[in-house]
Amino acid sequence: MTIDVGTLSIVYYPNDILRQKACEVDPNDANVQEVAQRMIELMFENKGVGLAAPQVGLPWRIFVTQDLDNEGEGIVWMNPELETIDDTPELEEEGCLSLPDIRADIRRPIGVRISGFDGMGQPHLSESSDFIARVWQHENDHLDGVLIIDKMSAMDRLVNRKLIKHLERLAK
Repeated sequence: MTIDVGTLSIVYYPNDILRQKACEVDPNDANVQEVAQRMIELMFENKGVGLAAPQVGLPWRIFVTQDLDNEGEGIVWMNPELETIDDTPELEEEGCLSLPDIRADIRRPIGVRISGFDGMGQPHLSESSDFIARVWQHENDHLDGVLIIDKMSAMDRLVNRKLIKHLERLAK
């Protein structure tokens, strides 16, 4: 299926695509690579640090992140696999482009190793115990249909209740 990258835009909760488990892609497919590059553009346009394919309406196992070592650059992860390398829990505030204005403290393991394919279809491996490890985990959750509202504490759910209900009403 060929995707017109010009039609891609951020989709918002409660869009059903955000709850689907994404399918693997062919990392060497030119259209898949083009979509990944457009996702980087959308991530920067919307001032995000990461963006997953379901967030642009595609059930594909792709996400992109900012390259925190090279300002203005993005990194593509196709068919990513994550492995926890340090399960020390860390609680940090997260937001999501598909859940505008909603913020919550989310507990995640501090250290992660990631493998997958880059934007040119080449194998890629990295590991981190820094902020980017949290971003990888957040975006990878999207590929499994998991959102930050699923990981919120009861208090954060209560604090964000009106914003969540507002998004649900907008979708009707």
